[in-house]
Amino acid sequence: METDKKKAVFFDRDGVINVENGDYTWKIEDVAINEGIVESLLKFQENGFLLIIVSNQGGIAKGLYSKNDVDKVHEYLTVLLQEQNINIAQIYYCPHHSIVENCICRKPDSLMLEKALARYNINPKTSYLFGDKESDTTAAKKVGVKGILIKSNENILPYCNKIINKEI
Repeated sequence: METDKKKAVFFDRDGVINVENGDYTWKIEDVAINEGIVESLLKFQENGFLLIIVSNQGGIAKGLYSKNDVDKVHEYLTVLLQEQNINIAQIYYCPHHSIVENCICRKPDSLMLEKALARYNINPKTSYLFGDKESDTTAAKKVGVKGILIKSNENILPYCNKIINKEI
């Protein structure tokens, strides 16, 4: 039943969760949390949303950094957020890039979202995705999740409040 399903908020990583600095974020020392993220994640969590990150990491396919580098950043990010009592249910990332190889997990395709929907029994109709690129919201639309396109590094707190108040 749809009513038994969970609700979730999906987040692109670079430009939404952490500061997009115009280059790939693959070193721990380059991770900086965007303004409003901690407060927004806490509010979503307190209102029963699962928190899931979905991120294209094409720099792996390009040979700019390794999966191990990304895993270290994700571990660091997870610990930073746990210190604020925020639980990220899962971080999915696509290591591919279309200039090197084709795949169905890289946004605007939706395999990362499909995996999360199935694994966590998520209702797409009550779920949202924040992204700073049209490819993010295109992936959300493919699976029936409401996509919210923001400017890179924009404070999402106003959107968070609207979602909590059922205005979006």
